[in-house]
Amino acid sequence: MNFLTIEEPAPPLETAYPVWSGRHAFWALGFRPFYVLAALLAASAVPAWLARYFGWLTVLPNITLGWHMHEMVFGFAIAVVVGFLFTAGRAWTGLWTPRGLHLAALALLWIAGRAAMLTAPPPLAAAVDMLFLPLAAWSMFRVLQRAGNKRNMFLVGLLALLTAANGVFHAAALGWIPLSEIAPIHAGILLVVQIEAVIGGRVIPMFTDNAAGGPKAVVRPRGDRVALGLLAAASASWIFGVPGAVTAALALAAAAASARRLAGWKPLRSVPIPLLWILHLSYAWIPAGFVLLALAALGMGAASTAFHALAVGSMAGLIVGMMTRTTLGHTGRKLVAGKAETAMYLLIQAGAAARVAAGIAPPSWREAALMLSGSCWSLAFVLFLLVYTPYLWRRRLDGKEG
Repeated sequence: MNFLTIEEPAPPLETAYPVWSGRHAFWALGFRPFYVLAALLAASAVPAWLARYFGWLTVLPNITLGWHMHEMVFGFAIAVVVGFLFTAGRAWTGLWTPRGLHLAALALLWIAGRAAMLTAPPPLAAAVDMLFLPLAAWSMFRVLQRAGNKRNMFLVGLLALLTAANGVFHAAALGWIPLSEIAPIHAGILLVVQIEAVIGGRVIPMFTDNAAGGPKAVVRPRGDRVALGLLAAASASWIFGVPGAVTAALALAAAAASARRLAGWKPLRSVPIPLLWILHLSYAWIPAGFVLLALAALGMGAASTAFHALAVGSMAGLIVGMMTRTTLGHTGRKLVAGKAETAMYLLIQAGAAARVAAGIAPPSWREAALMLSGSCWSLAFVLFLLVYTPYLWRRRLDGKEG
């Protein structure tokens, strides 16, 4: 007998209840708390790191390059990924992903990890930080398992790999293994890019066809599999230190396949629609980032430049694009980007361009480019918080759950 879709009806979540009760609308679905928390971290952590980098901040000794890299990947990006997957998982399966007090507990655990990474001794910080991602992945696994949703189960595998990368980071930072802590950060970024490539391939052409005129997107399933496989192969080659010529060849092939994939989606149709062009433009940073990665593998550029192209241009660009889109849709609002959303998108893209420029421009320009990049980044997420926190705090306008 199939009991997969039989659930007790959950009571509606209202803003009239106190937020600590678990019945407040803020805990209705995963995107609500995790988008706010991710934006808070993004808006504050980059200025804190730049202040330390320029010598303006002398307290909080845990703010190091390792902290900056870790928090951007395993704090900020992971919060958005988990919030998005919990929200998408509800739509994919018809079953409730964590909500109410369960969701609140996971959010508090994420906050505890951020506080520990900022203030606690490294061993304690590692122990606290390592708790969140496995528990979030397990929650997602249980929902997909109950629904028999095998199509999306690979995402749980990617969350498990991200958990492993986080563990390797802490082991390296604590000196338990002879490995640079940069290596697992690179692995984490590349794993998130893989998630972007999979989810982006599903939704970007569909969103574009639904909202834009002109010729329909050309989706080539076999070409998609080749592009995803080349991204994975190039990523693995970089992570495991395969000779530079091989890594460069795989990265260039991955860039070409990803660019061909994007071209098939007819991105020029998106130009008049900010909710669409932010997705296409951000996705375009994936082939650009892998070209830069190929150059770095050949000793012709800094790996940091390539990874910032992927992390700021692609990862943060798609994150802001999807955070605004999913918030509008899942709070019962029209899928229309106004001046605030357009400003966020432009700021993120300007920040990405400035950060890449900081890696390739003359040294005399580096500090100014870093300041410009950090300012654009932080302003984008401050703007998100100002505009979207009220949306995420209140019930859906249409009265539906979620």
